[in-house]
Amino acid sequence: MTRNVGRIDRVFRLALGLGLIGVVFVGPKSSLGWFGIIPLVTALTGNCPAYSLFGLSTCPKSSH
Repeated sequence: MTRNVGRIDRVFRLALGLGLIGVVFVGPKSSLGWFGIIPLVTALTGNCPAYSLFGLSTCPKSSH
């Protein structure tokens, strides 16, 4: 599993995931907030299956 999610993208996904999961407990208390697990997991692993499917990457290019 190669990394294809860059630093800024990971921070955004982490915030989005935590925000969505927070909706489960605070505010409208919607169970749809559990979809926040998806961006949270992709942020923590650094890999997005959708990016892999479309050949995208937000990681900086390696100079090696």
